Amino acid sequence: MSKTANLNIRMQPEIKQEAEAILNNLGISASNAIEMFYRQIILTKSIPFEIKEPEKPNFDISNITKEEFKQMILEGLQDIQEGRQADANTVFNSIHKKIGEI
Repeated sequence: MSKTANLNIRMQPEIKQEAEAILNNLGISASNAIEMFYRQIILTKSIPFEIKEPEKPNFDISNITKEEFKQMILEGLQDIQEGRQADANTVFNSIHKKIGEI
């Protein structure tokens, strides 16, 4: 069957570039990837992957205002003044322990 249907979508350029770089490494064109996605929708009669909110949101400091940043600093200072702190070794050991659990 000849391929004559067109699909136009809008997305953030960064998303497109990053995804197409990965697809290129896999030797798959964006067009073929989208067709594979559509075929999986037809086969499964659903979205072929689980859609859910991330368990832990990624923190990006560029997404907060100066006021929010100032409030975070003030809360941190208050934690220090009230004894809610840990030395660097304790923090790093905790991080290494959590990484080992992943």
